[in-house]
Order: sequence, then C-alpha cells, then structure tokens
Amino acid sequence: MPDPAADPLAHARRPPATPRVPAAPRRPGPARGMIRSGAFEPGAPGAVVTVGVDLTVATCPMRDTLARDVDAAVRAVEGVADVRVDLGVMTAEQRAELRTMLRGGVGEPEIPFAKPGSLTKVYAIASGKGGVGKSSVTANLAVALAAQGLEVGVVDADIYGFSIPRMLGVDRQPTRVDNMLLPPIAHGVKVVSIGMFVPPGQPVVWRGPMLHRALQQFLADVFWGDLDVLLLDLPPGTGDIAISVAQLLPGSEIVVVTTPQVAAAEVAERAGSVATQTQQGVVGVVENMSWLEQPDGSRLEVFGAGGGERVAANLSRATGTAVPLLGQVPLDVSLREAGDGGTPVVLSDPGSPAAAALRDVAAGLARRPRGLAGRSLGVTVV
Repeated sequence: MPDPAADPLAHARRPPATPRVPAAPRRPGPARGMIRSGAFEPGAPGAVVTVGVDLTVATCPMRDTLARDVDAAVRAVEGVADVRVDLGVMTAEQRAELRTMLRGGVGEPEIPFAKPGSLTKVYAIASGKGGVGKSSVTANLAVALAAQGLEVGVVDADIYGFSIPRMLGVDRQPTRVDNMLLPPIAHGVKVVSIGMFVPPGQPVVWRGPMLHRALQQFLADVFWGDLDVLLLDLPPGTGDIAISVAQLLPGSEIVVVTTPQVAAAEVAERAGSVATQTQQGVVGVVENMSWLEQPDGSRLEVFGAGGGERVAANLSRATGTAVPLLGQVPLDVSLREAGDGGTPVVLSDPGSPAAAALRDVAAGLARRPRGLAGRSLGVTVV
C-alpha cells in the first residue's frame, strides 16, 4: 500500500474521517440526556466538532468540569482537530423529562433498593460505639469494591458525625435537577452526605423525624443508577437511623465493625443484635485496629485480642445463623493519613497490611450471592 504521506493528493481524495461520539465520562452529566447537539465541519488537518450541552441550571457547579471533560473526550477521537463546547440551560420541560428518564419512566421519587426485584446488595455498616474506624472501613470497602468493576454507592447516614466526604475527597454538592440530585463521584464511587449541604463547622441539630426524612431523601431523591452494591455508613449505636434503615430498606444486611477491646466488643454486639428485632441479616464482623506490626515482625496487640471473634460467636447464637469474622484490619498510620487526605489506603498505599486486609473483606462481600428470599420467581403453578 502506498504511503499517504508521500502522495500530497491522498488526503484530498480520501473523505475526512467522521468522528464518532465517544462514550460519556463516568460521572453525572452528559451521559444522562444533557447532550443537545453534535456537529462537525470537515477540514484539511481534521474535523472541527461542536458539541451542545444543556446544563440543568445556569449556575451548575459542574459547568467547567463538564466542558473540560467533553472537550477531552471528543478531542481524543481520531480525525478531530478542534472542539467547541456550546453550553446552554435546560428548560423546565426538559428538566422534567430528564427526571422521568433517570427514574426509568416513574415520575414520583421512590426507593429503588426497596423494590422486591432489586439486585443491589445493601450493606449497613454499623458499630456499637464511635471511634472504632467504621467510616474508614466503609470508605475503603466502597473504593475496593469499585476497583473490582462494581457500581458502588455510599450513603453517609451518620448525620451528626459525617466524615465520608473528607475520606473520599469529595468537596462539592450533588448536581440538582429540580428536586432530584445527581451524586458526585469519587474514586469510582457515588457519594451523598449531609456534610455536602452544611457549612464547615456547623452542627446538625435534628431529631428523629428529620433524620428519617433525610435518609429517605438520600435514598429516593438521589439518582443512583444501577448499583451493584450500596453501603450505608450508620451512626454508632442503635438509634433512629438504624431503625429507619430497617424500615426503608428491609432487604439490607448489617456489617458490624468493632475493635479487639472487650468493652468495645460488648457494645458492638448490641448493634448487631438489632437484626433480631428488625428481621435483617448480619453479614459478619470486621475487627479494626487488631494489632500493630512491629519492625521485627511481631505484633503488638494494643487493644487486646479476640474481640471480633467474640462478637461473631455471640451474634451467631443470637441470630441463629453463622456470622463470620470477615477480617482483621491492623493498626496502620497510612490508613489514617489516607483518610485525612481523601484517597483511601486501598488506593494510596495498596501494599500496606491494612489495605490488603480491607481488600480481602471487600472481595468476600463481592462474592456473596444474592438470595432469592422475597423475590418473585415468575413461576405459575398450574
């Protein structure tokens, strides 16, 4: 075949490459009905592509990010020399159509994970008391599951002590489409938290009914898409949120986080024992801060030993089912540093002992089969 570079007329005789519209970036935005138009003008060095994008509102916080992502995605297509992004604003009718489309044709908000046919695994990460590393475990499990190719969402249900936004490095609010929210995505995980809506340092002073309504809105008013796994970071203890989760998500299951300390383990058992009253399942126990690795290879058990196994054994007796110890996560400075920095340790330091233990727990959760309890099998008895 002759070299086109050696023939100055080869480019003129060959029709210009027609750019294909690339796959939209994996984030709320152009992937969901916001592309208004697309046109290209053939040229000698390459085509000039103009992409029209309609924002949900003129003050959309993702304005610059969307323009930059669309520009980069289209510019990467072979045959494109230049990209122009024309930003507009949706009309009220367009926003209504977008909401209906995102909800699968259903106009009113509803909790998709509460439907009998939902295939999303819902895990409520619970602890008996604060300070055991429950939120760190939640953030790392979410990112580790997403790294396996799963679609993952996190609801920061710890309304008073929210910390998931910092641990996942989220510093912006969800995108609003009238009364629907498109959650931000961090490290491949969709996230929503009350911390995205309150000024820094401002406490949330709410009572039970308001807590229930906030959780309900996080589940129904946020467009989650098709999730494989939804994690809820519960507040410590057995209060209003734990009860609301059982009511709103009857198919959810509990993962208990504790430390080896006897006092912490005793309290953690109560968080898991809620399942006996709410008819939820207990997936297992994660023991955090299990030991501190020493330079000589030995282990310093700062908080004692055996707390996780004790909780798992007692919950097995209380629920009448096998509740395993899912994993033991050692004390690791990199785990704390990664949480403060907004990049979980399973990504920032994947070779650390804590990251390895958390990945093993995530792998175990990902392998768990979906049960058929409460599902319609579509079988008719004749």
